[in-house]
Amino acid sequence: MSQQWQERTRPVRLERRYEFQDYHTLRDFLDKAAELSEEVDLYPDMGFGRDYVNITIHLEEGVEKISDMQHEFASKLDSLAEQFTN
Repeated sequence: MSQQWQERTRPVRLERRYEFQDYHTLRDFLDKAAELSEEVDLYPDMGFGRDYVNITIHLEEGVEKISDMQHEFASKLDSLAEQFTN
């Protein structure tokens, strides 16, 4: 997981912003990120503009610590984003 992910405490969550060269590249990333979410059964909040997306991975209700699975999901999103930004 890249150091660009921010671990927040109130409420506990992971946050990261990805920036892309244009809307079409962003859209391709969002499509692949949706497929990844379905594979691992984790559905982050995603807010996006023309060339960026802000992703927030929230904890499940009643859980107080970010799980290894959520950290791994963040790493997979990093790897996926690299395919669209290089």
